[in-house]
Amino acid sequence: MTRLASFLRSQGGAAAAEFAMVLPVALLFFLGIIDVGRYFWIMNEMEKAVQAGTRYAVATDVVPGGLNDIDYTELTCAGGVAINPGDTICREALGTITCSAAGCDCLPVGDSCPDLGTPNTTAFNNIVRRMQVIYGGISPANVSISYAGSGIGYAGDPAEDDDGDPLGDMSPIVTVAIDSVRFRSMSLLGFGIQMPSFRYSQTLEDGDGAIAY
Repeated sequence: MTRLASFLRSQGGAAAAEFAMVLPVALLFFLGIIDVGRYFWIMNEMEKAVQAGTRYAVATDVVPGGLNDIDYTELTCAGGVAINPGDTICREALGTITCSAAGCDCLPVGDSCPDLGTPNTTAFNNIVRRMQVIYGGISPANVSISYAGSGIGYAGDPAEDDDGDPLGDMSPIVTVAIDSVRFRSMSLLGFGIQMPSFRYSQTLEDGDGAIAY
């Protein structure tokens, strides 16, 4: 009985017990600090990725195959005003064309969705690969590329590429977006956290080619 009472009063091992109680909380706090740093680092990478992807998209082949072949004299501006050869192309003459890994669709502004042709999957995948150089956590399913009216260009522009194929009469606004990327948290045992969406826009410069710097 005396030995039992002495054992119960003993302070030996108290520090180890306290350490064992505090350790999980300390580890959670430590991993949480690392997660915060990783989260903002990835946000920065994603922001730079959409910028690089947009820069690549405006200087290389367009994804909607029919964009360079549109005859804007068959479309109209606000109020049904016809576009004649040589006229500046109003921005509402082209709806918003959005391309993803699944293909391209057009959200019209009035009667402004022409034939989009066959999607250029090679051009789309090249843009994604350029973005993956900046942040490897991006997949084609996370990327969308849209082309919208800008008001820049004139109907009947005779510009052609090196192969004699027509280039688009309008220079649309190109927007590259990243959505639905999940951040894997170490402090939450790998639980996924939805990252914000990122978008960046520039005006199309070329619409043809395979090299961008």
